[in-house]
Amino acid sequence: MATETITNTHASLYPESEDFSFPTLPPFPADIPTAPLLRLSLSSLRSSSEESSRFFTASKELGFFYLDLRNDPLGEELLSQSSRFFDLAPKFYNLGREELSKYDYKNVGSYMGYKGFGSAVVDEKGSLDRNEFYNIPKDDFFGISEKPFTHPDILYQNKELIKSYINNSHALITLLLNHLNTHLQLPEGTLQSLHRLNEPSGDQIRMIKSPPQPPSDQRTALGKHTDFGSLTILFNQLGGLQILPPPSLTPAGKEPEWTYVKPLRGHCIINLGDAMTKFTGGLLRSNIHRVVSPPGEQAEETRYSVVYFSRPEDEVVLKRLEGGVIPKGEDDGEAMNSKEWIKLQALRLRKVGVEKSEEERRRLWEETGRGN
Repeated sequence: MATETITNTHASLYPESEDFSFPTLPPFPADIPTAPLLRLSLSSLRSSSEESSRFFTASKELGFFYLDLRNDPLGEELLSQSSRFFDLAPKFYNLGREELSKYDYKNVGSYMGYKGFGSAVVDEKGSLDRNEFYNIPKDDFFGISEKPFTHPDILYQNKELIKSYINNSHALITLLLNHLNTHLQLPEGTLQSLHRLNEPSGDQIRMIKSPPQPPSDQRTALGKHTDFGSLTILFNQLGGLQILPPPSLTPAGKEPEWTYVKPLRGHCIINLGDAMTKFTGGLLRSNIHRVVSPPGEQAEETRYSVVYFSRPEDEVVLKRLEGGVIPKGEDDGEAMNSKEWIKLQALRLRKVGVEKSEEERRRLWEETGRGN
């Protein structure tokens, strides 16, 4: 399938016979500008050097792209399994916040498990988030963790789905890393060796719930950030994700503006994280993004997302790799291992509670260096 750029006139780019909307949900508004993501095909990526080159271009220029999973055995399995997670999510959150809060492990220094609604700072005003999510750790469900956490019974009842989805997500990640490794001209298997499935890592499935916001008080649900790990696989059905395109992809004379990423049925959204930027000395891009209320009639719906975060193995030091086309240079500051880096980034904005004033929350945001 040809690669396409989604632009502010996205509606004209698809053949009329192709409908990428989700039939049971309100449509994404046709008059809303959308982000300039390349649209790639998994089946083409397996055999086409041209498609592989487009993937490398997307990884350098924006760090976000659509991946069409149709007509590929692995892709079709991921589509089917992601649908099962969308079915599971409402049942999971019906357990209620009081019950799920028993599985919030931030007080023991972990970002795994439950993050409650309104428990993290999202902007320079000190506003709190408007979503809740649950991080399902790969290591707990693969028997790798030395001290696994306890999780709600409904997750153990779906253990086979969880393990199979992690296996398939990791297989897709490995394929993508293989392409990147080739284009970076690194020794064979370099990137893959930093992301082995059966070694301890922060890999996780995240199920996110964002309820409708009051029409008169719609705020950012998840603050602007870059992902901390290597690669992210995102499935969503409603708008809300926004990216801030870099100046290189912004029309001359204009400032970059927050722009929606329109969900496409049959596709996932892939983005690169900070680890890939660190490994490549800034050659690959980890782009800033956020989540806001869905546009138009979609704002009246509860928004669920299913995410797979791939992170380097715990003991991998996040520093510039040597060789190939990676630019030479010195890394800023002292390099941390993956485990400590992910933990620091994941928990630093969750040090809030009812006892924290708005001013304290604003100061906490400023300390992260995320700006206005």
